[in-house]
Amino acid sequence: MKTLVLATVISAIATFGMANAALANRPSQVTVQELVGSAGPMSFQMFCAMTPAECRPGGAAKITLDQEMLRTLARVNSRVNRAIRPRLDSASLQVWRVNPSSGDCKSYVVSKRHQLIGAGLPSSALRIAYVKTRSGQGHAVLVVKTSQGDLALDNLTGEIKLFEQTGYRVVAMSKADPRKWG
Repeated sequence: MKTLVLATVISAIATFGMANAALANRPSQVTVQELVGSAGPMSFQMFCAMTPAECRPGGAAKITLDQEMLRTLARVNSRVNRAIRPRLDSASLQVWRVNPSSGDCKSYVVSKRHQLIGAGLPSSALRIAYVKTRSGQGHAVLVVKTSQGDLALDNLTGEIKLFEQTGYRVVAMSKADPRKWG
């Protein structure tokens, strides 16, 4: 059954990938907020099926925040924000990509998560949050659970701040196991 589901997912990606390639040079004016179930958005579930190593839980659910850790977070946040050119996914296909040359907020989030895990942070302390901005737009940010509160790493700002200071309203957030959402 798992093989059939994976084959269906791969087929859908190939089909939609061709349509997405045709739209790649045209920024989309449509912001799509997916429905989020207990396993996360369908597009994230597809990402996990295709790249299971990116969706493993592990380690502490919170990190100790000190100056060195804050420097690491700031370095990764800044590096990813500079490296990815903003481009909305097409309305028909929402894609999560690690370290692409261009992408939307979802790709920024998984790229930051990937690089922070590579820097030694426990994956279980890194949460993906689907939020609504103050203007009501759907958005995704990386939330880092720390001893000093939850921090938001966001592609819309270079500043790392406490999540509660972002003005965002949480629609859904991954848990310590990123394949489980609440």
